[in-house]
Amino acid sequence: MKILLINGANLNMLGMREPEKYGNKTLKDIEKELIEYGTALGVNIECYQSNHEGEIVEAIQNARGVFDGILINAGGYTHTSVVIRDALAAVNIPTVEIHMTNIHAREEFRHTSLISGVSAAQVVGFGEKSYFLALEGLVSMLK
Repeated sequence: MKILLINGANLNMLGMREPEKYGNKTLKDIEKELIEYGTALGVNIECYQSNHEGEIVEAIQNARGVFDGILINAGGYTHTSVVIRDALAAVNIPTVEIHMTNIHAREEFRHTSLISGVSAAQVVGFGEKSYFLALEGLVSMLK
């Protein structure tokens, strides 16, 4: 089973960016641990991060026929990107949306996710553990 993990804008700043909200681990730390956990679950995980909306769209489009599932933390694009939403809908790959913080308990503009309507599930508010919970759920769904 192959899973694509996509991280959007500013997630490359984890470990430096607002550690009181996002913790001290870097994205590379989380990816490394998630890949190891995936291996234990019998899953191959490929990680991708971009600050550019179009590059994220291309990564989603290129996933068709290659990956069985997608984990996505689109960051701020969650609330603004119709094109990322449309790309996910077009490829029709089971997708789980991830957020480290509870977007529903934050600023009003973060309460709406354009991605959730085309995702199988959404995991929010568990910090870095959101990635692991999302992976477990996606793997369970795909089996």
